[in-house]
Amino acid sequence: MVTGRRKRRSLRMAALVAAAGPVVALVTACSATGGTAAGTAASGPAANLHAAPGPAAGGPIASRTAARAGSAPAADVRAAVVSPVTATPPAIPSSGPAGAATSPAAVPVSPAAASSPGAPARAAAAAGAHLVTFVNRVTQTIWVAAAQNPAHPLARTGWTLRPGHSLTITVPEHWNGRFWGRTGCVFRAGRGHCQSGDCGGRFQCTGNGAIPATLAEYDLNAWDGLDFYDVSMVDGSNLPMFINVTHGTAAHRVSRRGCVPAGCTTPVNCPSVLRVKAAGTVVGCESACARFGTDQYCCRGAWAARSACNPAQWPVDYAAVFKKAEPYAYSYADDDATSTFVCKGRCDYRITFGLTPGG
Repeated sequence: MVTGRRKRRSLRMAALVAAAGPVVALVTACSATGGTAAGTAASGPAANLHAAPGPAAGGPIASRTAARAGSAPAADVRAAVVSPVTATPPAIPSSGPAGAATSPAAVPVSPAAASSPGAPARAAAAAGAHLVTFVNRVTQTIWVAAAQNPAHPLARTGWTLRPGHSLTITVPEHWNGRFWGRTGCVFRAGRGHCQSGDCGGRFQCTGNGAIPATLAEYDLNAWDGLDFYDVSMVDGSNLPMFINVTHGTAAHRVSRRGCVPAGCTTPVNCPSVLRVKAAGTVVGCESACARFGTDQYCCRGAWAARSACNPAQWPVDYAAVFKKAEPYAYSYADDDATSTFVCKGRCDYRITFGLTPGG
């Protein structure tokens, strides 16, 4: 099943890169007029990620596959804890029936977390690297993790992020990989275990984490100066997450509060059959394919092709559970049209673990 997921993600990215022409025109037009617009991900031809890959797709496919393997650190990474922000509760209920959590209060973002993290970090990114800031707005410590990319490796692949804090790292140009948050971790001398998102017991990850985990996926400068990025719950979710562009040109983007026209970031109302527990506490929500892996949920066989897959025809539309919680995120493997985002220029990003304030 892991091999199948990798293949589908590779096809997804390859076809998007091949069809990116209309997106280039849209982003360029937005840049020329000096404007940006909040909204959903690009739709139309550029979002048809299961189209036949074009000539430019070879690089992203190769790097996306390579990103699954470990590698020795090389690139410089700057991490700096900045001013605390107000935390909000985790999205997965710890016990009892699934349901919406109490709406959090408005969350003021510190200036350091909301904009450029500082002159030294900006200087470090001047040569083409990207700044990625992680913000923790939940009430538990998050151990941020990254899947290594051997072609453009990070110096570190594990960080500790306390509630109400943020940290910024630099990520090399052309990096192709993913970030996620681990929860319930205990480490000693770099080894230990996490209740969700575990990296084989390592603080510094050398591969992908255990599912379910909410993912921030990136393919930086993948084609014609374009970054492709998304939030994915294809394998399930363990933390609420949304991504903002803090520098660069993006015609469509998630708002600073974690909203798109279709809705905002809310708790996953996880059905009991998909709940994952550790020590009697719910720590995540698996996807239908992660839990069942059957033909009828488009995981394999005749219904696996994008043209044949319709979650509304599943025995239970579990994809809708995730899409309702995070309308901008991948809720199943072929959920491209509203889930893949594009940024042009040397773009920087903020990844927030948390719900929409007051929503």
